[in-house]
Amino acid sequence: MSEQTKLRAGKWRNWSGSVRGQPRAIAQPASIDELARQMADFGRAGRQVRVVGAGHSFTPLAQTDDVLMTLDGMQGVISADEDRGTVTVLGGTRLARLGEELHARGVAQENLGDINQQSIAGAISTSTHGTGTGFGSIATQVAGLTLVTAQGDVVECSPEQNPEIFQAARVSLGLLGVVAAVTLRVVPTKKVNLRTRREALTSMLAHLDEYKRANTHFEFYWFPYTDGGQAKFVNATDAPVKQGGAWANFNKIVLENGALKVLSEISRLVPPLAPTVCKISVAGITPIDEVNYSHLIYTTPRLVRFQEMEYSIPAEHFPAVMAEIRERINQKRYKVNFPIECRFVKGDDIWLSTAYGRDSAYIAAHMYRGMPYKEYFAGLEEIYTRYDGRPHWGKLHTRDAAYLAAHYPHWEDFRRVRSQLDPQGVFLNAYLRALFAVPVSAPTTVQS
Repeated sequence: MSEQTKLRAGKWRNWSGSVRGQPRAIAQPASIDELARQMADFGRAGRQVRVVGAGHSFTPLAQTDDVLMTLDGMQGVISADEDRGTVTVLGGTRLARLGEELHARGVAQENLGDINQQSIAGAISTSTHGTGTGFGSIATQVAGLTLVTAQGDVVECSPEQNPEIFQAARVSLGLLGVVAAVTLRVVPTKKVNLRTRREALTSMLAHLDEYKRANTHFEFYWFPYTDGGQAKFVNATDAPVKQGGAWANFNKIVLENGALKVLSEISRLVPPLAPTVCKISVAGITPIDEVNYSHLIYTTPRLVRFQEMEYSIPAEHFPAVMAEIRERINQKRYKVNFPIECRFVKGDDIWLSTAYGRDSAYIAAHMYRGMPYKEYFAGLEEIYTRYDGRPHWGKLHTRDAAYLAAHYPHWEDFRRVRSQLDPQGVFLNAYLRALFAVPVSAPTTVQS
């Protein structure tokens, strides 16, 4: 059992502490065959099964009082196809391990998010993303999937094989089956140059189109109650590895995590000081210029725990939404010291992708764990939803099935495929049953 998961029957909570469960049993398959046998037994017995990776989802996706399954025993690269440029990996493989194993083979994922503790199955299933207008979410890298259904059947899907299941399964919230293996399109290993600097929000917004166009990856953090933030630029390079020295590591571990922890505790204990803490944080932003392999640059240590809400909005609405967010925070004086994180992603055609059909901007709000967050998140959510916002599946939100159905053109198609693959609702919990408006009583089949 991985020390990262620390599962035991009777007690479980997610990374942020926002979700708790009391699983009756822990399932730990070590192979696809064992996983299929376990699921066949659970399906026949009418058990409820949820799969958990690192527990980084803030919503109750993995919550269960029955069977909690971990794929920590199913990690690593299974095979590689150099002609197709693909690598097949077990679904439980953590992104940090995957990056190292791919690097040893001379390849890499084309893009990553900013955390590498998740399993590859969990990352694609929740539409996890990085930044860069030329890149989609991690799920767009998927060329094929191996699913183990509620009946224990092993189903292969790809654009050529079971294509409808493939469309639904790339982002599925774990509702169609257990993602036992993932075939990823990969690129030759690459080095990238990370540059960060302190910059005014007004400047970053004024140069937004230029920064997105001129850099392979651009994102920024803005601290409320200030006009300051951190701009981050990442671009491919042939330069030799330059790790930025001891100061860069000090900045990442101490300033970005240790100092943030101290400042956050001050905000928690004396909430009116939050605006002052934001100003101190901006003053502490120092420039970084380093070169390393992409899997080591894209991700950043996240040692301070928090609650998070993130929405995808059409990219063209980003300036207007940011202006409203800034005005709302200044008006309501929310006691928040964490920055707003802004990233940009290319649209795709995956049914439940938060970037389906549109180039998207992602705006994430964070609140230090232990501080009240609901009023703050509700205030921003009201803005997001007026601009056709879609909530990140793994982040806190209050949207219901009616709202989501209106914002995902293939919502009913997904529900139909879900009911066909899991008619008894083995992979449902109370949260997901409500989110997808699945009746408690049989039959659960949805007409197309």
